[in-house]
Amino acid sequence: MVASKRLKAVIWLLLGIFTFSLQDIAIKTVSGNYPVHQVIFTRCVFAIPFILFLVWRSGGLQTLNSPRSGPLIFRGLLLLFAYTSYFLAFPVMKLADIIALYATVPLFVTALAGPILGEKISFSRWGAVFLGFVGALIMVQPGSSLFEAASLLPIFSALSYASAQILARRIGLQDSSAVMSFYQNLLYLLAAGVLAVGITAWGGEYTGHKSLIFLLRQWETPGLRDFLLIAACGPIAALGMTMLGEAYRLEEANIVTPFEYTNLIWGTIWGYLIWAEMPGLNSIIGAGLIVGAGLLLLAFARDKNGVTADLSEPV
Repeated sequence: MVASKRLKAVIWLLLGIFTFSLQDIAIKTVSGNYPVHQVIFTRCVFAIPFILFLVWRSGGLQTLNSPRSGPLIFRGLLLLFAYTSYFLAFPVMKLADIIALYATVPLFVTALAGPILGEKISFSRWGAVFLGFVGALIMVQPGSSLFEAASLLPIFSALSYASAQILARRIGLQDSSAVMSFYQNLLYLLAAGVLAVGITAWGGEYTGHKSLIFLLRQWETPGLRDFLLIAACGPIAALGMTMLGEAYRLEEANIVTPFEYTNLIWGTIWGYLIWAEMPGLNSIIGAGLIVGAGLLLLAFARDKNGVTADLSEPV
C-alpha cells in the first residue's frame, strides 16, 4: 500500500511537470507582446470548465465549500507569487538559466519539510537532492545572466512554490487536488483582473526593465495564433495544477519534489525541437544525474516500519 501510494505520487508529479512544460513554451513565445496579467487572466478563464469537471469527478461541486478555505486561499496566494515571478523572468533571461535557478525548489522543500511537517530527512536524501541540483547546474551551465537583477525572480518563485507544496501536504489529506486547483485558479483570476483594471485606468506605458514591462504593459488584442497559445494554457494549467497537487497530497514533499528536476529534461527537448538548440555532453550528463537522483530518493525512501519500500507493487 505504501509503495503503491508513493509510486502514484511520483507518476502524478512527472505528468504534471511534463504538462507545465508545454505552458512554458506558450508563455515564453508571447511574453514579448502581451502583459503577464492578460496571459494569466485568459489562461484562468479557459481553465475554469476543466477544473470544475475535475472537482465534480473527485467528489462533487459541494466539496468547494471547504472548511479549510483560509489555508486554500493562502496556498493560492503563494502559487500566484511563484508563477508570476517565474513568468516575469521570461523576457530577460534564457529559459535554461531560469530553470536552473528554479531547480532550487527541492532544496527549499527539503529544508522546510522538517520544521513545518515534521518529516524525517536522512543524510541519504539530502545527498540525493544535492546530486540532482549538481546535475541541474551541469546541464544548464549558468552564465552571466544569473547575476542580472531578474535572476532573483526564479529563486523567489522556487521558495514560494516550495512553501505552497508544503502547505498542500498539510491540508491535502482532507481536500482533493482538484479543490486545491480551483482555489489556486480563483486567486490567479482575481489578481490578474484587478491588475488589468488598475493598469488600464492608469493608461500609461512603462519603458524601463523588461520584466516590469511584461508586468505593466497595456492589454493587447491578440492575433489568432497568439490567442490559441494563451487559451491553451487554460486546460494545460488545470491539468498540471491538479496533477502536482495530487502528487504532494499523496506523499511526503521531500520524496516527490526532486522529480521536478525533470523539467530540465523537457526544457532541453523543447529547445531542440522548437529553437534548434542542440543538447551537448553537459546536458546529457546533467540529465543522467537528475534521473539518478530521483531513483536514489525512491531507493532511500522507507515506510514507517523502516523497511525499504517495494516499488514492484501495482499502481
